[in-house]
Amino acid sequence: MKDKWDERYSGKEFAYGEQPNNYLKEKLNEIPAGKILFPAEGEGRNAVYAATLGWKVFAFDLSEEGKRKATQLAEKHQVKINYEVGEFQSIKYPPNGFDAIALIYAHFPSEKKSDYHKTLTTYLRPGGTVIFEAFSKNHLSYVTKNSKVGGPKDIESLFSIDEIKSDFHDFEIVELVETEIELQEGLFHNGKGSVVRLVGQKKY
Repeated sequence: MKDKWDERYSGKEFAYGEQPNNYLKEKLNEIPAGKILFPAEGEGRNAVYAATLGWKVFAFDLSEEGKRKATQLAEKHQVKINYEVGEFQSIKYPPNGFDAIALIYAHFPSEKKSDYHKTLTTYLRPGGTVIFEAFSKNHLSYVTKNSKVGGPKDIESLFSIDEIKSDFHDFEIVELVETEIELQEGLFHNGKGSVVRLVGQKKY
């Protein structure tokens, strides 16, 4: 998996563009800046955007190439992000240490994704916000018709509303929807797709 992402991020162009995800951008502008974590952050487009808004940004990913590009993007925008490289299990943060966690197309291995979500919620303070957007199980029909839209091609790596409700059961749901969107994000997210979106606040 590491080799796959290193290869994808090794090119000169940014695989998913330099602009932040639209849903993240909209939701970050609705909450006060604090300390935020970006798991599976890739080339840093979302982390760097948060830093330009005054957030104290932490991020991690498997890919050294992702970190290299993220550092390059942060320098371009004259901001700082704290970016670690490693497997999920090897990267630890203090409990209740973040005001927000942003999971933007963080498609973890299917057999681990729920456990990873539950671990991540321990890093969020009570009242903190999770912002989530990733491909839904219905996305499989979209990527079959148009591979340029991107996303996993196995249904177990995709998400349902019920899965997200279960993974974030200790959250007050502000928004939880499945919707069709038009993606224009760099080289690998182009066309119509189906996503699950969540904004939730940790209860305790």
